[in-house]
Amino acid sequence: MPIGRLAKWQIFLTEFDIVCVTRTAMKSHALADHLAKNLADDEYQPLSTYLPDEEVNSVEVIPEDNNVWKMFFDGVVNAKGVGIGAILISPFGQHYPATARLWFFCTKNTVEYEACIMGMNMAIDQDVEELLIMGDSDLIIRQTQGEWETRDIKLIPCRQHVEDISKRFKSVKFRYNPRFHNELVDALATLASMLPYASNVHIDPLEIQIGERHGYCNTVEMEPDV
Repeated sequence: MPIGRLAKWQIFLTEFDIVCVTRTAMKSHALADHLAKNLADDEYQPLSTYLPDEEVNSVEVIPEDNNVWKMFFDGVVNAKGVGIGAILISPFGQHYPATARLWFFCTKNTVEYEACIMGMNMAIDQDVEELLIMGDSDLIIRQTQGEWETRDIKLIPCRQHVEDISKRFKSVKFRYNPRFHNELVDALATLASMLPYASNVHIDPLEIQIGERHGYCNTVEMEPDV
């Protein structure tokens, strides 16, 4: 029987107490003989769909404080160079992006700390009191939370500096942010690492426009009056 027709009849039969199972490799008449010899009696009960501990799979959404500023950070080390990016978001949704190119040696973890420090300094300049910091580096987040020890000698000064800056806020929280949710700051850091500009060159902030139609749709031609 075709799959499409089988699925159609399976939907029609859902109103009845029928359990559909995948047919195993056996002859069809053997299954029919088994059902004919084992008829359902009055003691038959349908399969219960209740699953114990269903609340384990539930997710409770905890509302966040609207007065808290958010800061995303990320760092990139590639063959072109080293770049860091950070975005400060106000409670009203205003975005303040920043990016920088580093001209000194950095490991991947060091550049992540540098991006975090740059974002925290941006928050201090904005007189932010409560800040939620999010990054995709599990190592940095766990070290700043105090869950992991900082054993790398190169990271100890960075970790200590982050701790000193945190004292200038009324409240600071660190949270891990998956990489696919951290794409914007990653793009900023990648852009800074790949632009070969000198220190005396000024580049205006990028303005992202929204295109809702093709470029030729915005062309308006004027006909002269006769």
